[in-house]
Amino acid sequence: MLLYEKQIKSKPFYLDWGHMKLSVTSRISALFQFDGGLPYSRILRYFYPEFITALIIYFLPYCIDCYFICNLKSTNLYAVSGIVDNFLTMFLKAAEGLSVGIVIVAGYHNGLKEYKKAGEAFVDAFWTVIGIGALVSVTLYFAALGICHFNNFSYCMIEQGVPHLQIKSVSIFFMFISFALAGFLRSIKNTFTPMVVVALGSVVFVIVDYLLIFGACGFPEMSLLGSAVASLSQYVFMSVAMLIYITYSKDHEKYGISFLTQRISFCRMKQLLLVSIPVLIDKASISFAYVWLGSCMSHMGPVSAAAFSCIKLMDRFAFLPAIAFAQVITFLVSNDVGSGRWKDIHANIKKVVIITTVLVGIVLIIGSIWPYIFVNLFDHNNEFGHLVAVIFPALSILILIDLLQLILSAALRGAGDVKTVMITRVCVIGGFFIPSTYIIAMIPFTTVVSKMLVTYAAFLAGNGLMSIVYILRLRQVHWKNINEKACNE
Repeated sequence: MLLYEKQIKSKPFYLDWGHMKLSVTSRISALFQFDGGLPYSRILRYFYPEFITALIIYFLPYCIDCYFICNLKSTNLYAVSGIVDNFLTMFLKAAEGLSVGIVIVAGYHNGLKEYKKAGEAFVDAFWTVIGIGALVSVTLYFAALGICHFNNFSYCMIEQGVPHLQIKSVSIFFMFISFALAGFLRSIKNTFTPMVVVALGSVVFVIVDYLLIFGACGFPEMSLLGSAVASLSQYVFMSVAMLIYITYSKDHEKYGISFLTQRISFCRMKQLLLVSIPVLIDKASISFAYVWLGSCMSHMGPVSAAAFSCIKLMDRFAFLPAIAFAQVITFLVSNDVGSGRWKDIHANIKKVVIITTVLVGIVLIIGSIWPYIFVNLFDHNNEFGHLVAVIFPALSILILIDLLQLILSAALRGAGDVKTVMITRVCVIGGFFIPSTYIIAMIPFTTVVSKMLVTYAAFLAGNGLMSIVYILRLRQVHWKNINEKACNE
């Protein structure tokens, strides 16, 4: 014992806090460093403009519209608006798929400097989109009542929902046109003009929305119909602005664009559809899952439908960084695939997932701890806020799983592996999500909260299954060879 005490005195024992702190910090930082890939600072530099674009274009106008409608202090109106917009998102994604097809078809000829052929391909694609948009618009107009019944609207909600959806169906036609025009501009590497036109269109929407919902400045007070007319005004403005720019700009004279005199080529139309259909099915399938989810919620009553619309809006806000990073990872992967930098691809995916998880996680934590900061903006009658306050925190962990599938699916698209994403989404939604929610609907739950929570969790669990498939696909050894062959073809 004395010897031990003597050793302690001769060699004093102390904690080197500075060394321990440095060691812990270095080990934590090592967890986030990977061989290859871009530095985090460069990835964030690509992220900022995409995030601002997503915030201004995809979130703020919709959020402001919801705020205006909620100021009418009618839960039914807010529920109708949320469910209808959720339903129409499926057709917005279809228009995006056709726009991507135009980028591919016209961009191919533009890259080869075959400007006349690029113009001809665009004109054929434009009339194809016009035909599809007209068909969708007319179908939605006459099916408005059936859609309202599908979502189990009450008689009062149907009175508001049918004319609202009919006006929205007309705006869908112009939305297809605007997406086709924007697709051509992107195919010739003009991304600035579509961004400006879409931003101005959002401004037009917000102004008309306010004037017509509340009847300000001598305009008629149209309530919920004012929102539909504002949407129509937005897409008409965007279509006309881009059509004038494409037709009369001297920069486009080399493309020889003539909408009325050019002879239509059905072969090029078929080519557009073949290129667009995989992307269209991919985007429409996930949108249909939201439509089905919204229908399940609306069958629980208007209060549940309104709560779902609010949760989806909070989800959309939290997901803005993920949406922006999905664009970034698609771009990064597509640039690395051609040169076979597979180590960089995997490193960039991991880095993007880490940054996105941190940013989205912060928003989810704030929304889970203080949900009423957001809810009080929309629940002026205190009818559905308590549902959101209970359900949203419980779903936050599963929402992070949704984040993972979004980033991984974007990475696979960047590598040209669109079929894996398309097949996975169709199989999971059709084989798991829809059957599971159908079974859940037949189970007698004691509370509405528990039924909403389990139903929404089934959707997010399906996204978790997609993530597993995408991870396995990225880890396959022969995946590189498959995608190298696809790129060479």
